[in-house]
Amino acid sequence: MVAGPAASSRARMNIGQVLELLRADFPGVTIPKIRFLEDKGLIKPDRTPAGYRKFSHQDVERLRYVLRMQRDHYLPLKVIGEHLDAIDRGLEPPPIESVVPTVPTVALAADGLPSADSFHRRSDLRLSRKELLKVAEVSEDLLDQLEQFGLIRSRPGTGQFDSDALVIARTAAELAAYGFEPRHLRAFKTAADREVGMVEQVVAPLARGRDTAAKGRAEEAISEIAALSVRLHATLVKAGLRSS
Repeated sequence: MVAGPAASSRARMNIGQVLELLRADFPGVTIPKIRFLEDKGLIKPDRTPAGYRKFSHQDVERLRYVLRMQRDHYLPLKVIGEHLDAIDRGLEPPPIESVVPTVPTVALAADGLPSADSFHRRSDLRLSRKELLKVAEVSEDLLDQLEQFGLIRSRPGTGQFDSDALVIARTAAELAAYGFEPRHLRAFKTAADREVGMVEQVVAPLARGRDTAAKGRAEEAISEIAALSVRLHATLVKAGLRSS
């Protein structure tokens, strides 16, 4: 049960400490997202005279509840807010399970597609060119071609490669077994760039907001739209192949 804001025991934490408490269970959570949830009224941390946020343990538990309802039950923030309001008034939140017949879960399964949280996560992996060739099990020639066609780039100023480069290289090697060459994969890059452009165009107005939660709203929207875009693309390809 999530304690309401009137609960006792008001141990104070700053936003960085709260982030560390949450990250073990919610790797995708960020400071902008916490500010965004505050902006939506789901948490109401106290403020010092200087304006710094100070969170109680009850605030952290409310954040856990919000993040869990989003991740595990895909509830919109408005519904989660209604749950929290009920809890604050001493009521039990409404049952999450549907009481009417529903489409089988398997029909709506994401089939391993990335979730919105996966777009939040950032890897610290850094590989040299030699390490990338070894770990991805690709040839020097294949990596050269992937770079030539803009599918892989080293990090500017370092010459090192990240986890995205590793996944792309390994995937390209697996596709090569079916006769796909890097030049054939340019179509994937072009389509991805087009999707990135559309997402950025939609999110730009959110990112320009002047309040402290603007960046959080933009990050949240980017992650959600990106995950939906990948899901739609993959499902359209699957449906097209089945009908051919």
